[in-house]
Amino acid sequence: MLPEISRSMLKNSLVLGLFAVVTVGLVTLIQQATASRIEASARDAQVRALGQILPPGSYDNHLLDNSIRLHDPLLGSRSPQPAYIALKDGRASAVILQATAPDGYSGAIRLLVGIQADGRLAGVRVLNHRETPGLGDKIELSKSNWIQGFIGKSLSNPGESGWAVKKDRGEFDQFAGATITPRAVVKAVHNALLYFDEHRAELLVAGANALPDSAASDAPAASAVGLPAGEDDGSAPDDRGTAP
Repeated sequence: MLPEISRSMLKNSLVLGLFAVVTVGLVTLIQQATASRIEASARDAQVRALGQILPPGSYDNHLLDNSIRLHDPLLGSRSPQPAYIALKDGRASAVILQATAPDGYSGAIRLLVGIQADGRLAGVRVLNHRETPGLGDKIELSKSNWIQGFIGKSLSNPGESGWAVKKDRGEFDQFAGATITPRAVVKAVHNALLYFDEHRAELLVAGANALPDSAASDAPAASAVGLPAGEDDGSAPDDRGTAP
């Protein structure tokens, strides 16, 4: 009787063990497939966002294949941020910087800032934020055309005093009932222009040596173009904005 019980227990253990192995394998496969789909979806969304920044025909390369990592307090984040180099006939025609406005009303606001080789803004888009629906979310193009007001602007147009909202005697509109959000975005865009102006030559030369986005993410920040990596002085909070 005991041998039969032992054999039955062994059989049940083997069945349970096999079931556990199969279950773990299936869960792993599902997780890998889901992660791949999420990554592909995020990449597609990133490509679409980048494509909205620069005028059609102003570049002929795949932006994700020409990227570098940058780290500087002017870009508003403690962690290295990607920058994408637009090429036209093999020469850099524009740079898209990822910048963060750390002082939004409800947290960090992450931006894409496109700057043409001559220092004029090609366009700005919001990647994600937590601003108040109906008020601060007017920074989204889908909510208002406010973000389009940056096109063509530069460090000299307007001058330094003009890079503020009208409530602060600047040239940019604020929103009714929401001044903090546009003020933060204007400051972040201006800082991105300052960064570009300081490193224009290095950034434009970087186009020929830039890495695909996946490879650039593993490279030391700014090493591809010899830019200063910057020190983390704690002035910029962690990115924590998420799309509403």
